[in-house]
Amino acid sequence: MERTADRNINVVITETYRSKERQNDLFARGRSSEGEIVTHAAGGESYHNYGLAIDFALRTDEGDVVWDVESDFNGSGKPDWLEAAEIAKDLGFEWGGDWSGFRDYPHLQMTFGLTINELQEASPR
Repeated sequence: MERTADRNINVVITETYRSKERQNDLFARGRSSEGEIVTHAAGGESYHNYGLAIDFALRTDEGDVVWDVESDFNGSGKPDWLEAAEIAKDLGFEWGGDWSGFRDYPHLQMTFGLTINELQEASPR
């Protein structure tokens, strides 16, 4: 967050660890409950469930939290969201905006080379 602040980008973390129950609630959106699909991972299938992922957004100078990936609040000529994602990737995070298919722009994960299957096997049931 210091590195984004150095570029006048105000990042706010909107979610970190998620229980499997919360993950299942999010997974149900756009499927068995109202709303748009927000994830393709059910409970136990997300790095959030193991404390290895965060979701972020941007905060404007007025204090509003925005999920607009095109905004250039710092006037650099490049969307702040992309600048923040580049900084995170330089630090070793994987960014959901790079995924093919369903792009999860708010999502960053630090897997430490572990797969979901490995995390599931190592976790208590």
